[in-house]
Amino acid sequence: MSILFSEEELEFREQVREFVQREIVPKADEIERNNIYPRDIIRKLGEDGFLGILYPEEYGGTNRGFVYEVILAEEISAVCPSLDMSRMSSVTLCGMPIYRYGTEEQKSKYLTPLIKGEKIGAIGITEPNAGSDVARMETRAVKDGDEWVINGEKRFITNGSVADYIVLFAITDPTVDPRKGMTAFIIDTKKPGFKVIKDFELMGMRGVRNTHFALEDYRIGEENILGGLNNGFRVLMDELDTERIAIAGEAVGYARGAFEIAVKYSMERVQFKRPIRKFEAISFRIADMATKIEAARLLALKAARMIDKGLKATKEASMAKLFATEMAFQVCDDALQILGGIGYTKETPVEKLLRDSRLMRIGGGTSEVQRFVIQREVYKEFEKKKQV
Repeated sequence: MSILFSEEELEFREQVREFVQREIVPKADEIERNNIYPRDIIRKLGEDGFLGILYPEEYGGTNRGFVYEVILAEEISAVCPSLDMSRMSSVTLCGMPIYRYGTEEQKSKYLTPLIKGEKIGAIGITEPNAGSDVARMETRAVKDGDEWVINGEKRFITNGSVADYIVLFAITDPTVDPRKGMTAFIIDTKKPGFKVIKDFELMGMRGVRNTHFALEDYRIGEENILGGLNNGFRVLMDELDTERIAIAGEAVGYARGAFEIAVKYSMERVQFKRPIRKFEAISFRIADMATKIEAARLLALKAARMIDKGLKATKEASMAKLFATEMAFQVCDDALQILGGIGYTKETPVEKLLRDSRLMRIGGGTSEVQRFVIQREVYKEFEKKKQV
């Protein structure tokens, strides 16, 4: 680990682990069992400075960079995936577009409270008829005097029903290609016209609020446009790269949590008068799991370091997200197999980690979309080489 991470990064990992053991481990089972939204822990993460690692000090951050985001995502997700999904949706998915494209007034008003953990954020992209094809969204914003009137629906929005602010995308010019007629807005959910339709009951990620909501004649001023009129598609595409790297970090956490349980169990469980780790069917599976986790961590780390250096990381982000999320589900499944019958019960967290990990092959862009992005970027690179 000391080869991959600096001394400061390793110290940060230890700080996160101490927080996780102190604040999250005692509540993780209750969050899962009772489907509790962990707002109090998100607030404590803000109070301890963990929500501001991506942002400068003037907004309440610590300005540490995206490698630290990946470390934080892994450590929290190894214990409570739903908590990190809620945290990341608020301060990274919602916060990063505000930081990159917002005015100073917008950053002060909306970003700083997210970093402190005082407010919850979300990002509103997916719709009933627009999933992977985000450019075909149907939500419309129409100019009316000095205001914009927004109508439409969004669904599968993490934090949707509990968010104070949502970075929401809508079509503002339907006469052109959606990529040229989309705008990002910062909306306040407390204003009239915002209506929660329902929270979905998910297969996993208990504690998360995954929401279907509607905007009905929702009025918003020009000052809430984020990144300029009809520039929303660019804002959205920039957000996706960072989201995918953060999800890769989370996926490493899911896998590591299940892996560590499986290793410990294989050392303690005795069958045929010896620990089951002595059987190659088990030990070789452990070897494969360890290798896959390390490979995923390296992919996520490379993409994160590229972002920190200001480099374009579209291909690398998709590679990390694709490999890590598919790896996590496979490793969690292997861990359950090693545990056998007890793994299929709620006596251990492995079945939870398996259910939780399955979502991330869909969220943030499906595995199929990642493969499309990767091949597209590969061919672009080869075309450039041919022209030199």
